[in-house]
Amino acid sequence: MRSENVKALPARPLAARSELPPLDLLRSFESAARHLSFTRAAQELFLTQSAVSRQIQQVEASLGVTLFRRHHRALELTEPGRLLQRTVVDCLERLRDVTSRLRATSALRQVSMTCTPGFASLWLIPRLARFTASHPAVDVRMSATMEMLDLERSQVDLAIRFCPNRDGQGPSLFEESVLPVCAPRLLSSRPHPLKQPADLVHHTLLAVDMPQGMALTVDWEPWIRVMGLAELRMKNTLRFTQYADAIAAAVAGQGVAIGRLPLMAQLMQSGQLVAPFGSSVASQRGYYVMVSERGSHNADAQDFVTWLRAEAEAARASAAGGLAAAVS
Repeated sequence: MRSENVKALPARPLAARSELPPLDLLRSFESAARHLSFTRAAQELFLTQSAVSRQIQQVEASLGVTLFRRHHRALELTEPGRLLQRTVVDCLERLRDVTSRLRATSALRQVSMTCTPGFASLWLIPRLARFTASHPAVDVRMSATMEMLDLERSQVDLAIRFCPNRDGQGPSLFEESVLPVCAPRLLSSRPHPLKQPADLVHHTLLAVDMPQGMALTVDWEPWIRVMGLAELRMKNTLRFTQYADAIAAAVAGQGVAIGRLPLMAQLMQSGQLVAPFGSSVASQRGYYVMVSERGSHNADAQDFVTWLRAEAEAARASAAGGLAAAVS
């Protein structure tokens, strides 16, 4: 027959070329060969000793060779057993290496972080799209809470801590300053336009609930002290559990809130809020970045910290140049 008339045979499945023992049987063989004990192999594989023994017998029957010499309370590999052991160990190691690399390439890249709800909604979230645009393969998991999470126990990469400057740990993002803020229309509202601090008595205080024993106006104290006011007197009070809700009420013209800079910077630059009584006052508090042990080994978390600090620097520069227009 001429070679050009010979038709190529279709490729046969691997299992059809040579009958292979099932993988679970080969795993049992590898364990028994390593321990030279069916009992210890059974313990490792969470099987019974008799189950492992039967599986080894099935491998021997399928290959037509004896793999172990069975002595009283002892096993010894035969020459075919040693040959099979070397091959099985090599194949299993290659499988583990390949599957490990495949999992690594498909593993989720993630940065987990925690911060206060006010920082999240008023400062971080409006900017976050810039990080995700430059790091499209990285997911950000944010826990916005007033609870001081334990970073190691909670498996969180980093935290933005809001605290007195004397207690700050880690790189500083920015220090806070405060000033009263309100919607522009309150400046000329009738019959009590908001022109000077004494006019606050005719307006509503937008306050955040404080821990027991703390005054609702505790956030106002640095400004009150600098202004030389004996106390803060206002017509009535609307109380909120979240700072961002108090600020939303201020934007809606429902009263006057204490504004925290730089969290308020964009709202003031856009004209949604104004500062009726002049410049801000340092509160002696600030925002600091703390990185956990886990985060220090996460390259994406390190990139996130670098991005945060760059955004904070840009926010400071913007605030210095643009907030003057919002201060009447």
